[in-house]
Amino acid sequence: QVQLVESGGGLVQAGDSLRLSCVASGRTLSRYALGWFRQAPGKERECVATIRFSGSNAYHADSVKGRFSVSRDGAKNVFYLQMSSLEPEDTAMYYCAADIRVIMSAYPRLDAANYDYWGRGTQVTVSS
Repeated sequence: QVQLVESGGGLVQAGDSLRLSCVASGRTLSRYALGWFRQAPGKERECVATIRFSGSNAYHADSVKGRFSVSRDGAKNVFYLQMSSLEPEDTAMYYCAADIRVIMSAYPRLDAANYDYWGRGTQVTVSS
């Protein structure tokens, strides 16, 4: 099993930056993938970034490319989502999740249904 705990959300103004953290523990194999998802009220859950547990193969959705950056601190087994130039449209609950069944040829997988373990989420609110 993989345990995930997010933190770092909050209320910010448009244009500000914020860094979310996701602490992973348990069985954390390098071949697993970590995804950052967000879900706004009334909208589907959207994958905004993924990275392998090894810290390689970062992926960013077009909606956040150039503004968000996913990374990993290997020593601490912590994953980060650095968010800059935040917009009101980025307001959502943000989750990290682990995909333990992904194979290299299928990476990245963007469908939330492929992710087996989830954190509880951290709220990000961007005011205009």
